[in-house]
Amino acid sequence: MLRVDVRPELLRWARKRADMPADANLLMRRFPKYSQWESGELQPTFRQLQRFAATTNTPFGFLLLAEPPKEPFPIPDFRSAEGQQAKNPGVNLRDVVYLCDRRQEWFREHARAERLDRVSIAGCARIGDNVESTAARIRSGLKLDLQERAGIPTWTDTLPLFIKSAETAGVLVMVSGVVGNNTYRSLDPNEFRGFALADDLAPVVFVNGTDAPEVQMFTLAHELAHVCLGKSALSNMEPNSVPSNAVEAWCNEFAAELLVPVEAIREEWRGQMPSPSELKRLSRTFKVSTLVILSRLCDLGVITGDHFRAAYGEELRRTKRRGLGRGGDSYTTLTFRVGEQFARALVTSTLEGKTLYRDALRLLCIKRISTFQKLADRLGLN
Repeated sequence: MLRVDVRPELLRWARKRADMPADANLLMRRFPKYSQWESGELQPTFRQLQRFAATTNTPFGFLLLAEPPKEPFPIPDFRSAEGQQAKNPGVNLRDVVYLCDRRQEWFREHARAERLDRVSIAGCARIGDNVESTAARIRSGLKLDLQERAGIPTWTDTLPLFIKSAETAGVLVMVSGVVGNNTYRSLDPNEFRGFALADDLAPVVFVNGTDAPEVQMFTLAHELAHVCLGKSALSNMEPNSVPSNAVEAWCNEFAAELLVPVEAIREEWRGQMPSPSELKRLSRTFKVSTLVILSRLCDLGVITGDHFRAAYGEELRRTKRRGLGRGGDSYTTLTFRVGEQFARALVTSTLEGKTLYRDALRLLCIKRISTFQKLADRLGLN
């Protein structure tokens, strides 16, 4: 039986890259002799090595190298855990960032070829700019003022409209809970909530779709702040976060002010401790989640310390119990994952013969041209 002379350190690297311990159940179940591979006592067959690469989500060619490759992370990592830098990005997170980077690269070239205007909000702000005036300007441009929100039935209806507004402003918004379309590779909201890839022509905001919808709305606002600063970043912020990094602190302040202007909530607040009914009233008024309302009341000094943390934790548990599904079929989900603006541009370019079907399928993470054609039909492009 033909066996592959693979270096044990490469097997070890691939395993750790996939965040798997040496005695992981999945590894031991699929490869009972894995410990002998890693110790160098035995070598895997070619087929076994292929399966190992698939199991650890490692490009097969990497396992045939003389030493583990360097994989620099392409954007600044602003996540933190208890004041310390978070652990290295996992393989699922890395692959999503690389995928979005390839999509951005395609759209940037498309924008240049079509002579599209630069995105006006990209790089429009600087650290130190007044948060309230900057947020007011962006909020008005996105048509998210309180007057415009008044006609929206509930805060849950605001999230898709918020996404639509950001895309209309030129930002490519992608919301997904998996790597590509692989439902077996779920993204962990405890690892990251979103990231931004800054660019004048093709700024990208990615929101972790497995996160609570209440937090997704804040994540979108936070990552838009990075677009406004023109600074790419990986984030793990939520409304109750207290960042130590100056960039993240500004972005958190901007996100809160964009969603709930401090002067407006000061006027709306009735001078009482925030009961569940009062939180719901303010949530309906501002069309945001109760989590954001709690955070803003904390900013006002209405609630502090342990009371805020307890109330926030309870609201988060309650909303997770309730859950929220977007519904829709697989084509609606696909459009949501890649962003409607990106999907329309890519499908149109492919139908016009400017982009190869092979490249389009790869960027959309689909395998069949028939799926592509149905997506084109759904977008009204056929």
